[in-house]
Amino acid sequence: MHSIAQLRLRAKARLPRLAFDFIDGGAGSEESLRRNQSAFENLALVPRVLRPCRERDLSTRLLGRHYAMPFGVSPMGLCNLAWPGTDRALAAAAAGANIPYGLSTMASTSIEDIARLAPEHTWFQIYLGGDAATADQLLHRAEAAGLRTLVLTVDANFPARRLRDRANGFALPLRPSPALLADLLSHPSWSWAIWRAGVPTFENFRAAQAQQEPIAIGAMLQSLAQAQIDWGVLEQIRQRWRHTLIVKGVMHPQDAVRIAALGVDGIVVSNHGGRQLAAVPSAIEMLPAVRQAVGPHFSLLLDSGVRSGDDIARALAAGANFVLLGRSFLYATAALGAQRGAEAALDILRGELDTAMAQLGASCIADLQPELIFQAASASQPSPGAFS
Repeated sequence: MHSIAQLRLRAKARLPRLAFDFIDGGAGSEESLRRNQSAFENLALVPRVLRPCRERDLSTRLLGRHYAMPFGVSPMGLCNLAWPGTDRALAAAAAGANIPYGLSTMASTSIEDIARLAPEHTWFQIYLGGDAATADQLLHRAEAAGLRTLVLTVDANFPARRLRDRANGFALPLRPSPALLADLLSHPSWSWAIWRAGVPTFENFRAAQAQQEPIAIGAMLQSLAQAQIDWGVLEQIRQRWRHTLIVKGVMHPQDAVRIAALGVDGIVVSNHGGRQLAAVPSAIEMLPAVRQAVGPHFSLLLDSGVRSGDDIARALAAGANFVLLGRSFLYATAALGAQRGAEAALDILRGELDTAMAQLGASCIADLQPELIFQAASASQPSPGAFS
């Protein structure tokens, strides 16, 4: 396997339909899912020549920490559905490579287990649901486990219309049906692995799953959407969490300015991987306007649609300080197994980014500047001042 695209194709062949669609799918017509990728493909980079870059340094600093590469693993729910042990494998691989690993509230491995495995590299991502006590308990657990970076997601407080999951009747535990049985029998490796390990659950909500009825993904998200997330809540979280705080899911420059003014340490420009609303621009399209709004020194991260080292280089040149990838790592673990897949994805992305830098004449991450972006006239591109 030499690219994330190849890993995706192998994952599609190896996983039953309901598992692959959960990982691969987006909201509604999936327009934003497609746009995320096409926006990267349409963003060209212009190489600089005659620059000394025989050796490249991929390391960078973010929020006071040194990382070996300018990308990390984005928080994702139910990673073990791709392959048993994916959460642990990605956390271990990230720690070994000295990059961050995002642990989702909706993870299939507990906060405590991952914190023991990768305490210095784990970021905890939280959804604030209707039960304030549960949210506070999650924050307490993360803090008690030694985690010091919190990622607050603010763009997923209403259940999305994910049509693939609806068509597949996706729920946990799995609902038996003739179609599901046929699908599982036609994918024996995955089925056997899941049978041995057990169907993944929302480990951080295990107490809430004592009921006998299957818990649908939509129902769990609905339960997390009862609280109204507003500016006052963000201020409370900033006061409650005295460590590093990142807000994820920001697209509008005015929102970014206001969030930064509240003392947040960093922002992830993201459309949730196209999984929340189909009719939105891509994160990479909005990045330049957000960067202009918050200024050159504020820490901006980007996710959504990143599938290669070239994409990482594009995002950094367009104004991001750091890049997060989600599906790319799940395609890899689904295709090759947890540990092998995690390591393969890192090797591919590291190699692609290193090659891109060599071709661009960039010897270090700081050399990936906006001057490398090909500026083609396009009526579809919003100007940086369009949202002022």
